[in-house]
Amino acid sequence: MRKQDITIYDVAREAKVSMATVSRVVNGNTNVRKDTKDRVMEVIKRLHYQPNAVAQGLASKRTTTVGLIVPDLTNLYFAELSKGIDDIALLYKYNIIITSIENQLMREDQAIQGLLNKQVDGVIYMADNLPNEAAEAFKRTDTPVVLAGTKDCHKEFPSVSIDYQKADTEALNLFYNDGRKNLALVLDNPDTFVNAENRIPAYKNFMKKNNLGPEHIYTNIKDHSDGYNLFSQLQDDHIDGVLVTRDVAAVGILNSAIDAGKNIPKDMEIVTASATQIASVVRPAITAVRQPLYDIGAVAMRMLTKLMSNEEVANMQIELPYELLKKQSTSNE
Repeated sequence: MRKQDITIYDVAREAKVSMATVSRVVNGNTNVRKDTKDRVMEVIKRLHYQPNAVAQGLASKRTTTVGLIVPDLTNLYFAELSKGIDDIALLYKYNIIITSIENQLMREDQAIQGLLNKQVDGVIYMADNLPNEAAEAFKRTDTPVVLAGTKDCHKEFPSVSIDYQKADTEALNLFYNDGRKNLALVLDNPDTFVNAENRIPAYKNFMKKNNLGPEHIYTNIKDHSDGYNLFSQLQDDHIDGVLVTRDVAAVGILNSAIDAGKNIPKDMEIVTASATQIASVVRPAITAVRQPLYDIGAVAMRMLTKLMSNEEVANMQIELPYELLKKQSTSNE
């Protein structure tokens, strides 16, 4: 019998116990006699049995598994968020199933239904948008979900993030104090809740309050090449301060400006709204809004453990403090 063919039934048969007893041993249940436990463990070792999440949940009536939905596995922003999630999951002995909806190969509602079909106990959701179909799927199955590093219009779902409007306003104010007046906002998807209800209003309000204009909002700038190609348009529009939501796009703008013989920050200041490693390793280093990504992930996972255990959660919409890290892409006067 091949290793991958070994099931809980095989272990129970070899150890001459019930499958429920094997499950209790696997789950660390103390209500098993020592000689029985030793016999089961000997069989598990001899057969090289690898209990899966569902098998482990037979005795406890739960899968001890959390689904993690990320938009892009290669994005350092989500990698840093995931680290905090994973550490808390390990502490509370939850397994993680990661589902990526990269490049929209899988719609969010399909990804969620796939996780629910795996009988996950809860979901950490990090995508920018939560479709109505996906939200309804959560409600139907009564599966707890926590949004991490994002916000959504579905207020009934708890979230852990930062105050995006306040952070963007502080970045724009840095430009203004440095004497920059022709400011731009560079977004990925303009229709997400964070962008449509937080970043864009913050930008528009700042421009109006300080009598600046005209407004320049550039959308669907998602990667390095998008940023690189955008620079010529920024130059044509005489932009002297640009706030970018994705650090990889900000690097594209930076590299294009340098290739064009421009001086950063003298000719243009750049701030990225997501301070991952990439913003600090380029030269000049990019001024960035540092979100506490590890903490956001850890707090989101801890909140989810409480929801899965039916514990009371005092605050369902948590905003953690951020920091504006002033680097070489701004004058910082």
